[in-house]
Amino acid sequence: MQRYFVSAEQFNEHSVVITGDDARHIGKVMRGKPGDKLIVSDGNSKEALVEIESIEAQQVTANIVESLEMDHEARIRVTVAQSLPKGDKMETVIQRCTEIGAVSFVPFLSERTIVQYDAKKEGKRLERWRKIAKEAAEQSHRNRIPSVEQPLSWKGLLSSFEGYSLVCYCYEKENGKQLRDALKPFVEKLAPDASAEVLIVVGPEGGFSERETIEADQAGAVSVGLGKRILRAETAGMAALTCVLYESGEMGGM
Repeated sequence: MQRYFVSAEQFNEHSVVITGDDARHIGKVMRGKPGDKLIVSDGNSKEALVEIESIEAQQVTANIVESLEMDHEARIRVTVAQSLPKGDKMETVIQRCTEIGAVSFVPFLSERTIVQYDAKKEGKRLERWRKIAKEAAEQSHRNRIPSVEQPLSWKGLLSSFEGYSLVCYCYEKENGKQLRDALKPFVEKLAPDASAEVLIVVGPEGGFSERETIEADQAGAVSVGLGKRILRAETAGMAALTCVLYESGEMGGM
């Protein structure tokens, strides 16, 4: 069933109003008609099965049939911090990791980042990334849209580490501790109904410099490997995120 996110203000006691691109999508792309049912969420505390009452060019009005439980989110909230990769690979990271279950994304610039950062153009890129996150959240039936933050400097990223319960950075030269080694004791200490904030940090195509690994260690992060194979920058975050959610029981682990 098609799902759409709206603002809390668009919810009334017995109905919801869908506007803009989503309204046009329902009318033009999905060929919606009165009587069709949709799922609508405010991305925070309200989600409902609704039935379309009327369709106009810029507005769809639907009546609430029943309220739904918002139970599609993982108890371990994973943020993926990704050093800006080349081309449109960041779009792939956001799309796929949203489907898997990431709660937010933090692009950052590191020593070996190849992309030339242009603050003037970044506003449009950020707008596109956020649209991709919204569409992927709708497609995968998420209850919330992951946030996509403004790109940070390496120092800015380091200073954010204290806000997380666990920070792991994926390092291709890590020959000892694998991601599961860091996750297993962390998850075992969590109460069954407890939540936690985890940050997965993925470097650029050229990997982290030695200086950056030292600074990450000093800031409280844990260096982890992802097996014996070398993963692409846009693949590592997806693999690490999946491991975290599996190990926490979200995908049948534990």
